[in-house]
Amino acid sequence: MASYLDFEKSIKQIDDDIANARIRGDEHAVEILNKNLEKETAKIYKNLNEYQRLSLARHPDRPYAIDYVRGMMRDYYEIHGDRAFRDDNAIVCYIGYIGSKKVVVIGEQKGRGTKNKLKRNFGMPHPEGYRKALRVAKLAEKFNLPILFLIDTPGAYPGIAAEERGQSEAIARNLFEFANLKTPMIAVVIGEGGSGGALAIGVADKLAMMRNSVFSVISPEGCAAILWNDPSKQEQATKAMKITADDLKSLNLIDDVIEEPINGAHRDKDSAVKALATYFLDELNKLEEQDIEQILTARMNKILSIGAFQEGK
Repeated sequence: MASYLDFEKSIKQIDDDIANARIRGDEHAVEILNKNLEKETAKIYKNLNEYQRLSLARHPDRPYAIDYVRGMMRDYYEIHGDRAFRDDNAIVCYIGYIGSKKVVVIGEQKGRGTKNKLKRNFGMPHPEGYRKALRVAKLAEKFNLPILFLIDTPGAYPGIAAEERGQSEAIARNLFEFANLKTPMIAVVIGEGGSGGALAIGVADKLAMMRNSVFSVISPEGCAAILWNDPSKQEQATKAMKITADDLKSLNLIDDVIEEPINGAHRDKDSAVKALATYFLDELNKLEEQDIEQILTARMNKILSIGAFQEGK
């Protein structure tokens, strides 16, 4: 069954009416209701506020990394383990083809259903997950394979065991190594981009966001708890933090915004997958027109431009 958010109540009502009309065999009513549904969906989704986009980024039906892998890759093969401690299921790594390009895809996977969420640790990687990502990225560099990062995590796992195994070092190591990796890299925030957990696979030549995704240094709930000692003010925090794709594009913190289907990626996964695959291949073709030294120089300039400032007179 489809899940509906609070602001989708009118859409749910029309969907219910369509289902009832089909049961009655009233095709004329179905046709009229479908047109009404299109109008209502367009009206709602063209006027979403920041908090509503956050809700969509966290929607349980939203396509996750493995959904994108299965939808846009062929002959894909999963790579496991960091060769040091264990395999972290919150990070998934695949080698295969997108279109005619042989590529490596590294993504964060949240999981659906209680059992799978526990297996994936709710999309919160341990340090071994980031070390697996680095191992696979270096494998891609060795064989001159471009990399697609799929970012979707509330943040790196903050547990004691993760800290004992060097969580912060693992994230910092990835930032350092990816900045100099000699292969084209493209990163896309497909849902929730949370703090260092997202940055650890977010250093790339191109950083894009799906239209209804978010990217922030802390969750709005955490921000509200710190600033106002009141987690219930998360909607106010969401607006103040400027975490939507449009906000970050206006601040030059991301390169592009990938348009989703008008009714959201969770309602039309195939179109969302196609949009991301098209973006990746288009940008990869542009990157491959440059030699690796040009790519590395542009990547470093891009990194150094973040947070740039000018001293006043």
